[in-house]
Amino acid sequence: MAVANTTKTSWRLQEIVAHSSNVACLALGKNSGRLLATGGEDCRVNIWAVSKPNCIMSLTGHNNPVECVKFNNSEEQVVAGSQSGSLRVWDLEAAKILRTLMGHKANICSLDFHPFGEYLASGSIDTNIKLWDVRRKGCVFRYKGHTQAVKCLAFSPDGKWLASASDDSTIKLWDLTAGKMITEFTAHTGAINIIQFHPNEYLLASGSSDRTIKLWDLEKFKMIGSSGGEMGPVRCLAFNLDGCCLYSGAVDSLRVYGWEPDRCFDVVPVGWGKVADLAICNHQLIGVSYNLANVSSYVVDLTRVKKSGSVIQGVIQDDQPLTEPSPKGSTLRRNYERPLTTCSTQRVKQSSESERRSPEGEMRSPSSEDEKESSAEIRNPEDYKEIFQPKSAISRTPPKNEPFPAPLEDGESLLSTITLICCVCVCVYKMCFCPEFHITSYFCCILLFIYYIEEQNGRHPARNNRPSVLGDDEALAQIRKGHETMCVMLTSRHKNLDTIRAVWGSGDVKTSLDSAVSMKDLSIVVDILNIVNLKPSLWKLDLCTSILPQIEELLQSKYESYMQTGCTSLKLILKRFWPLISDTLTAPPSVGVDITREERHQKCKACYKLLKNLSDLVKNKADQVGRHGSAFKELQLLMAPLDY
Repeated sequence: MAVANTTKTSWRLQEIVAHSSNVACLALGKNSGRLLATGGEDCRVNIWAVSKPNCIMSLTGHNNPVECVKFNNSEEQVVAGSQSGSLRVWDLEAAKILRTLMGHKANICSLDFHPFGEYLASGSIDTNIKLWDVRRKGCVFRYKGHTQAVKCLAFSPDGKWLASASDDSTIKLWDLTAGKMITEFTAHTGAINIIQFHPNEYLLASGSSDRTIKLWDLEKFKMIGSSGGEMGPVRCLAFNLDGCCLYSGAVDSLRVYGWEPDRCFDVVPVGWGKVADLAICNHQLIGVSYNLANVSSYVVDLTRVKKSGSVIQGVIQDDQPLTEPSPKGSTLRRNYERPLTTCSTQRVKQSSESERRSPEGEMRSPSSEDEKESSAEIRNPEDYKEIFQPKSAISRTPPKNEPFPAPLEDGESLLSTITLICCVCVCVYKMCFCPEFHITSYFCCILLFIYYIEEQNGRHPARNNRPSVLGDDEALAQIRKGHETMCVMLTSRHKNLDTIRAVWGSGDVKTSLDSAVSMKDLSIVVDILNIVNLKPSLWKLDLCTSILPQIEELLQSKYESYMQTGCTSLKLILKRFWPLISDTLTAPPSVGVDITREERHQKCKACYKLLKNLSDLVKNKADQVGRHGSAFKELQLLMAPLDY
């Protein structure tokens, strides 16, 4: 079905259970928009054809969770970086491991293939960027300069530059031929999660946790645009194929931006949650997101999205009227010069042999991770042969000539009914229980939808099969089931929060926190801690003695959000108060009577005892794999002085 004949702008394409444990990363093939690689805490990389339910092949070899994946431009290779800092490159056509690359000291968090040469760049939590020669199995250069984790890497379309973005809020541009930094951009105020080069012009786009998107002129090395309005951190960016606009994957929406002047052309609601990657093909934008072991894919029909013309929001500078974008091919900026063949004559500056044999280990002997046998287990031979070993080389990747069809219209009446019922339930709940507390009302709506989806999943374990359409009465019964219990729970929680808010208004944070603890409800404690964690100046030594026992419970909770809040609070306590506690307890006794000093000494002694008890728990948790393991490892390092 052609896209032009559909009435939908966006829809969910598919949901799959991608791994036996949590998914940690994923990447779309940008050439076809039809291939998907997922990395999991089960240490595997799984390859999928978008919209098909079965895994094509499963790649093994890593001993640690896979934290970053990336296809090369031709989608013939995929690289995966692990939590241990190792890289593995697989040849998908031959279905075998191609290279194992060692050298980083910590988690790999960014990867990119050179557009022409046989080079690969990797960035890590260890703050280093390494350039690898895939053919020679070695690191040819190391770029240093970032002070925190390197979250994104991107080669320029002409293959001459490498851009890097970091948690330190900076973007650095590196000259591959000269082997040095060209410039640094520092206008962002938060961690930078994504960077994208314009497909033709000397422009670079960046998205940050500060909720802004910025555009940089790569001839004059200055910022030419900054767009706000995002509801959360910017994680995904993609230029339209002709470069006329920029797409941003926001929470549950797609935004379309223009520049010079800054403006937002369109906002398209999409239910993809925190989208993790975007690709464009056949006038469709494909977005993928993950939660726990599940991966969901969504489609946006770009023929129904505004890319120019009148704006719906944005700032126009200098009071100038909007102008239409320049015709394709005409630009005031320089265009990238690409080589005429795929064989690049460009020479990349390489480190000396002595540097590559340094103690950092780029050429070191195989470790225990190398010793584990790598394999490519083909799960779906038919799809594998069609995609990676076709009879005709022209169709090397999944078919690009047909767009993904929109869903059938017969399911829309059920969706409308569910939406209407949920909205009515929320409105009634808002009027009856919390007329001024809109966040709780919204939370109620979300829970209703989640409950309904979980019920449907329970009735249809085969997630990839299209469920039968429910009648309105049955759908209404499903939603009503459990609604009363939910209302009672939310009403109780709202009442408790109202009580604490009254105390909080007096400015007494300690009493507010003590009240939350006395309610014997960890969810209330988490709500208060999430507020205090956002403003570290609210933390006082008095709070530590009250909250450390609660943190112990949070760290052992089965809920991921509780555990994360506990880790954040403990980290803040250690960074803010450990020097004071240590200095107070090791200071010589004072002469005379000093009541204030004695009280501080007692509080520090109590905090030390509680922290000491927590240190054993943190050590045990540090052996876990995945995100929690990383958080507990960091806490273990912060708590190391407790043992001395």
